[in-house]
Order: sequence, then C-alpha cells, then structure tokens
Amino acid sequence: MRKEVLIGCSSFNNRYWKGIFYPENLPSSKWFEFYSQHFETYEFNGSFYKFPTVRILENWYNKAPENFIFSIKVPKEITHIRKFNDCKNLIQDFYDICKTGLKEKLGCVLFQFPPGYHFTLENLQKIVANLDPEFKNVIEFRHESWWIPEVWNIFSENNITFCSVSHPQLPKTIFADFPLIFIRLHGTPKMFYSSYSNEELIFIKDKIMNKTAFVYFNNTASEAGILNALEFQNEYKKQWQS
Repeated sequence: MRKEVLIGCSSFNNRYWKGIFYPENLPSSKWFEFYSQHFETYEFNGSFYKFPTVRILENWYNKAPENFIFSIKVPKEITHIRKFNDCKNLIQDFYDICKTGLKEKLGCVLFQFPPGYHFTLENLQKIVANLDPEFKNVIEFRHESWWIPEVWNIFSENNITFCSVSHPQLPKTIFADFPLIFIRLHGTPKMFYSSYSNEELIFIKDKIMNKTAFVYFNNTASEAGILNALEFQNEYKKQWQS
C-alpha cells in the first residue's frame, strides 16, 4: 500500500448533514454515492451488530467507485460476547466474507473491544494467535490498561495496528510509529457529538504527514463529523500540494 492518508466518516446516513453536506433536494438513496464522490474511504460499522453476508458486501463493493476503500468492524459476537474465546473459525469466516465481498476495496479489519476487556498477558496472546496477518488488522481498546509498551511492541512485531483513539476516557496518543496508522475520532468531551478545533486537526495532520493512515470521524451524532472530515481533508491536501 502506498503512503497516503485516507479520510472518511464512520457513518454517512445522517439527516443532520442535509443542507450542510448533502444537497437539500438529494434523496437519501443517493447519499452514499454523493459521499463517495467527496471521500475515498468509509468505515463500515453495520457488521458490528449483524454478521454480514458476501452478498451484502458485494452490494457495497458495487456501489463504491474504483479505488474506494472500506474498513470494516468485526461483529460484537467475537469481541464483546465471546471475547476471542473459541473464535478462530468465526474470525476466519469473517475474513473470508470480507475478502470475497469487498475484494481489493477491503482496507482495515477493526476489532473493537469493550471497556471491561482489560490487559492480561493471556488476552494479549489470544489476540495475536487469532489474527490472520494477511489482513490489515487494527485493535481498538476501551480500557487504558492496554496503553503499555509491551502491547505496542508485540503488535508491531506481528504487524497489528494499535488504534489511535480520541475518546473522553482514554489517552489521546497518536500511534504514528506503526507501519499503518488508524485513527478514530469519537468526539470529546461529548462522545459522538463534540467537534474538533482546527488546532486539534492540524496537530493530528502533522503527526501523520508522509505516513500511511486511515482517519475516521465518528462524531456523527450531529453535523460535527462531516464538517471536521471536510476540514481535515482540506488541511491535509493543502499541505500535501504545497
């Protein structure tokens, strides 16, 4: 994968964006088409709630333009319910469905663990043992016990990305030393709602310049997500072209 920063959102079907991003007269059935004309990637979260089928992902593949990239979240059955216990086959099934359905448009595979999933050496080893290194695996933790060099080093050795997360209760580290950077901006101090300042966006941009990164805005419960995504994209392109 060439060095580039792909910027997008974790949702697109958003009525708050009508008149701000989507034209007033554009039907919602055309919103993804419009979104994909302005951004090169999308973080697919529907798979977290329901295990996807090849047919569903093929439909998304066909909707998206050439060179568009999807990152996709692993079902909560794996991360939240089973917590990686006896999940090897289930995870492989998910990989296979994503690879078959999204083909070359598959970007990262995101494993988001719940706040109650704390660091233990056993949990760390379980994660590494269950992942297929052929895929761009990203791990997002919601408990700060994972923010330790032991985890970062083992992830780096196994080509796993530690997700950089902007979250009200978590460290704001931008993990720029991984070969692949993955940033999720959930909104802070009010999760899913708060907007990021221009200064905050420039700080992130400077950290990942000339790197390979995915940046997703998940502060999409209001208009903040799309406005921040557009602003960040403009800031990045401005410096890239200068």
